[in-house]
Amino acid sequence: MGAEPFELIAKIRENIHTAFVGSDTIVDRLICCLLAEGHILLEDVPGVGKTTLALSLAHSVSCSFGRVSFSPDTLPSDITGVSVYNAASKSFEFKPGPILNNIFLADEINRTPPKTQSALLEVMQEKKATVDGVSYPIDGIFMVIATQNPVEFAGTYPLPEAQLDRFMMKLSLGYPSKEDELKLANVFLSGHNAGRVGSVCTMDDIIRLQDMVKKVTVADNVLGYIHNIVDATRKEKRFVIGASPRAMLSLVRASQANAFMSGRDYVRPDDVKQMYVPVLLHRLMLSVEAKMSQEDPESVLRGIVSKVEVPVK
Repeated sequence: MGAEPFELIAKIRENIHTAFVGSDTIVDRLICCLLAEGHILLEDVPGVGKTTLALSLAHSVSCSFGRVSFSPDTLPSDITGVSVYNAASKSFEFKPGPILNNIFLADEINRTPPKTQSALLEVMQEKKATVDGVSYPIDGIFMVIATQNPVEFAGTYPLPEAQLDRFMMKLSLGYPSKEDELKLANVFLSGHNAGRVGSVCTMDDIIRLQDMVKKVTVADNVLGYIHNIVDATRKEKRFVIGASPRAMLSLVRASQANAFMSGRDYVRPDDVKQMYVPVLLHRLMLSVEAKMSQEDPESVLRGIVSKVEVPVK
């Protein structure tokens, strides 16, 4: 595939790390989701760098960017835009909302009620927003990066299943190691922050990489392996809801992107193994009995996938 795509990915990774101090794996998953044309949900306690990570990626790509810090009084029109009457022209003019940008940061998305959350459903699926019966498409790349606090926190509204299913991946940053936290302090003292991160690539560069990801080969036996994993979640009694067909397609594309970032033009079962937890876990809901038994959703998922036959490479 040549060295140039990987040099570009390395530039993006390095650029993000100028402001964000944390796991390389988290940064790579974020880039992987961008190349796979997916949306990503970052969940963790406040103050661990979710917004810094999102802003660092957004500023690394030279494209339009919008941001909303969600609150209980945020309205759907604050997201999609609104038609305003112009007295001079005696007509209504549409004022586009921040969602109609190439990268949109939904900060603390679960602090707003479901009615406002639902304003994201159409645009996340179809790359267009409909306001007053008129559709406004988004040209070029489109990615929603949402951050949220754990649902146990006060003032949060759990995202509905239909909303969660539109996120390709969900990641948790966790607390940094001692080494990373000290490095974070040095970055802070030096004055670097996400607002100062400059772009290192254009939107056309990202579109080109996304097109290359789509050409990564997925053999029939690997595709069958992905389907068997998804089907196993549907048959597991400890899950009320199994993975959807959209989830299967997301796992296919994420595995392609992971293979591409590893320098291969074909998907291995190992790519699927690396991607199934961030892609599937947030879409699965434990039964009441499993919750009462204090089952861990990730352990349940890993347990059932371990029983799925892995195809010969």
